Amino acid sequence: MIGMPKEEAYDVAVIGAGPAGLAAATLAACYGLATVLLDEQPTPGGQVYRAVTKTPVQERTVLGSDYWRGSDLADAFHISGAEYAPGTAVWNITPDREIGISNSAGARLISARHIILATGALERPFPIPGWTLPGVMTCGAMQILMKTSGLVPDCRIVLAGTGPLLWLLAAQLLRAKVKIETVLDTTPRRNWRAALPHLPAFLLSSYAPKGLALMREVKRQVRVISGVTALAADGDGRLEMIRYRRGGGSETAIPTDLLMLHQGVTPNVNLANAIGCEHNWNPVQHCFVPATDQWGMSTVPGISIAGDGAGIRGAVAAEHRGRLAALEAARLLGRIDQVARDRAAVPYRAALNRADRGRHFIDLLYRPSAALRVPTGETIVCRCEEVTARQVEEVIARGCPGPNQLKALLRCGMGPCQGRLCGLTVTEMIAKARAQSPAEIGHYRQRPPVKPITVAELATLPQTEAAQKAVAGD
Repeated sequence: MIGMPKEEAYDVAVIGAGPAGLAAATLAACYGLATVLLDEQPTPGGQVYRAVTKTPVQERTVLGSDYWRGSDLADAFHISGAEYAPGTAVWNITPDREIGISNSAGARLISARHIILATGALERPFPIPGWTLPGVMTCGAMQILMKTSGLVPDCRIVLAGTGPLLWLLAAQLLRAKVKIETVLDTTPRRNWRAALPHLPAFLLSSYAPKGLALMREVKRQVRVISGVTALAADGDGRLEMIRYRRGGGSETAIPTDLLMLHQGVTPNVNLANAIGCEHNWNPVQHCFVPATDQWGMSTVPGISIAGDGAGIRGAVAAEHRGRLAALEAARLLGRIDQVARDRAAVPYRAALNRADRGRHFIDLLYRPSAALRVPTGETIVCRCEEVTARQVEEVIARGCPGPNQLKALLRCGMGPCQGRLCGLTVTEMIAKARAQSPAEIGHYRQRPPVKPITVAELATLPQTEAAQKAVAGD
């Protein structure tokens, strides 16, 4: 049941109930810390384990054994003594760790001595012509429908993109008796040259047998077209066909009713950005990543970042990174000393090292091509404000130096998503045009509220000095 946290103040507040958040909150509570887990979703699990405690998909082979690992995490959390606040959005965090939250009950401020951000990942934008047409969606969105409602499509389907999730979703749909017309694989062939030196580590990892089995399962049942270099969705008012090219070849069209796109995931950094945490550009994963130490501590005192929100390393790694962040929080809050922290961390670090094995090969192999990351012409860049690539290019050509100035001129990044769907695209477009690195260009500056909040919700806040500062973003 959705409801406000019971207390005004906690030792530890964990934001996000994916693998990192569940593991962190469970361990923090086990050390006797008053812990609350704030979760936008109605049930725990995050994206990878979404709805694992409530999913109508009870045939366990459909979603696969890795999905059901989340039920063990959720069970451990529920008996840990940590408090759970589902359906609750975090829209601001102040420097003294006042947390602005809202849900159907209204808005409120709570405080925490330590905050662990476990905000997870977002699907990377895939700005191709026609990607805003009805009938075009992301692979992650389809997984949400499957996991939460047991819904699958009954029409002509094409999957397009690159990355492990593309193959996982294809296999899950096939197990659910869904017919897939075609998979268009956009993995650049040149990526193999960079990834090949890391192949031995990958072959010794848990990723290799699982990934190869998924690909074999899909390729036995579906036509897979590799080497795709260009994509466009077409239709009159809704999707009717997908057009693609392989290399420098001629264009081919496939009639279809539903197109699912995916080209990897990136850290969800909006909240960490708004707090003022330092971020660095990761040239392999092509995204901004918060700067953290080996315990997940950010550059802002009292703020840890765990899981994929601190850099994409997968669900199992996220779980152990959450536990390491909780151990450091317990040390900082006086529950354990450094010796006890280091001793308790040994099995988690060993498990993290095993989970990381082979990861660099995956990152290098599935780096999406620049042609599919950086749009041109009339392709929509900012879906919220319907800003096109041509408009962005024109403003850059007039001397716009960065994303924040572009935001002021075009409202790009000012919609409900607050730049989640266009932030990386805009940065890379400016970097390319100015012959600079994305690190030099930077990202949108985030301001509260980080998530949409109504005036009615704000009106329910007590008129305290802290509330006024939170709303003003001070």
